[in-house]
Amino acid sequence: MNKEPTYLGSVSAVAGSSLTVELAPKVNSGLLIIGGKTHRVGQVGSFVRIPQGYNNLYGLIAETSESSSADQIGDAHETDRRWIKIELVGETIGDEFERGISQYPSINDEAHLVVESDLRKIYGSADSGQIVVGTLSSSDSIKVSIDLDKLVTRHSAVLGSTGSGKSTSVSSLLRSIVTDEHGATCYPAARIVLIDIHGEYSAALGDIASVFSVIPKDGETKLHIPYWCVSSENLIDFLCGPISEGNKSLVFDRIVEQKIAFIQNNAVPGIDVGRVSADTPIPFSLKKIWHDLMVYDNANWDDKEKTIPSYTDKGDAETLCPPRFKPPGASSNPPHKGNGGVMKKHLDLMRSRLLDNQFSFFMSPGDWQPNLDLKVKKDLPELIESWLGHDKPITILDLSGMPSARLDLLLGSVLDIIFESALWGRNYKEGMKNRPVLLVLEEAHRYLSAGAVGLSKSMVQKIAKEGRKFGVGAMLVSQRPSEIDETILSQCGTLFALRINNATDRSRVKSAMSEGISGIVDSLPVLRTGEAVIAGEAARLPMRCRFKLPREGHFPDSKDPVVATSWSKAVGKEDYSALVSAWRNQDPSAVQKKD
Repeated sequence: MNKEPTYLGSVSAVAGSSLTVELAPKVNSGLLIIGGKTHRVGQVGSFVRIPQGYNNLYGLIAETSESSSADQIGDAHETDRRWIKIELVGETIGDEFERGISQYPSINDEAHLVVESDLRKIYGSADSGQIVVGTLSSSDSIKVSIDLDKLVTRHSAVLGSTGSGKSTSVSSLLRSIVTDEHGATCYPAARIVLIDIHGEYSAALGDIASVFSVIPKDGETKLHIPYWCVSSENLIDFLCGPISEGNKSLVFDRIVEQKIAFIQNNAVPGIDVGRVSADTPIPFSLKKIWHDLMVYDNANWDDKEKTIPSYTDKGDAETLCPPRFKPPGASSNPPHKGNGGVMKKHLDLMRSRLLDNQFSFFMSPGDWQPNLDLKVKKDLPELIESWLGHDKPITILDLSGMPSARLDLLLGSVLDIIFESALWGRNYKEGMKNRPVLLVLEEAHRYLSAGAVGLSKSMVQKIAKEGRKFGVGAMLVSQRPSEIDETILSQCGTLFALRINNATDRSRVKSAMSEGISGIVDSLPVLRTGEAVIAGEAARLPMRCRFKLPREGHFPDSKDPVVATSWSKAVGKEDYSALVSAWRNQDPSAVQKKD
């Protein structure tokens, strides 16, 4: 019998990369003490080493089982026998570990417990391009590193139930990407754009991020998404509701006219006006278009050619005051009758959208708002530079103050701006091909479900399929992986799976991971907070990892309320006026009150 303390047993069956090892009787306790350290035998997800001469094969335990030999051969004096099922994952040739295998073991080959010296060979050091994200759950002295190139270009997903530490883990992961263990910036030219749906991350990453918010707090910048960057089809649907193709064409024509006028009035270089379409990202005035359409739709005319409107009040495009007209004359007398207001409900809806304060970041985008003379203080280059060209490695776009009903349109527009910049700027040094960008998409299940048909899903699909070619990577973050479109999730080359309690969600994660590590996935319900199974292209091997905890003061604003403490306090006089004011203003800090 083998005398080595690491000896577990021998190979009893080989089926491709799946092995069955019968444990030796001496390890029937489930524990081995080696070098003064206790090692559990047969723990799902732990490593096993199978020597092959000068080389070693390594595998992960996927399953354990036992049976009584008495049941099998009728000998009541035989002891119980135990087996472990192993999935081979890699090998060492000399001292170098490589994923994949070039040979297979034979029956009766020895299987050994993997100790820390073996783990160091497997995981090695954090080479160039590797980032340390935490430590092995089974050995906190072994640092876990992942490949940054593959993390960004092959896409990824962070999945975990509510309370699993998902937000904290994402914060830790992003901080690990851009700073070293001492807090020094190691990738100063990093481009990470975090779409923050709930306003959680500015507290955690504010020191290394520029924060743009719909409702900015101190130190944050007002987020603007200029309407003229949005596809005209989606913009008109938002402004006018369901509209006939003929009336939609009228709007398209006026948008194109204004864009051409903008080019001419501002001497914009390098643009062929013959190639300008309604979707070309060039400023135009919605107020002027609304006023012109009001005249077109409602005017009666002083001449038969319908060139001179019969005004009683010309109105005002800037203040959205509608024009008014004389009633039509009797018989053939002027004023001659016009269209009679067939677009009234659409134009009324457009006006209400333009006046709605909750859409001001979109409809009235600050310095990016063209005036009636088609002049702007800032154009598209300044917008992209503000998001991607600042001196911080992370950009947080805080959408928490955005109307939830329009999340798809506005989020999709942000993704569209960034992707189109990458697509058409791929030959320039400012483009994403030369300086890639990682898009981190929180609450992905809200807009990436199988039944979703909006702009956001369309853009994420495009990024998942084509982003790698243009330097755009995506990281999906979700508490409900079962609600994410399966095709999109399958495009994520690396998965960070935290604790997942729901069986349907676990099933979706298992299907997205390789079959060989299904045993590890079965452990998802019992993972500790902040612990994850990492698998995929960016990981050397599938592993259980504990993420590094952020320093005090760098946690996301997503902690659970302390119920017992808050409920144990005496109830004093309460004033709900501040609460209601914040609600009415759609701003949680609209009125500051002392506790």
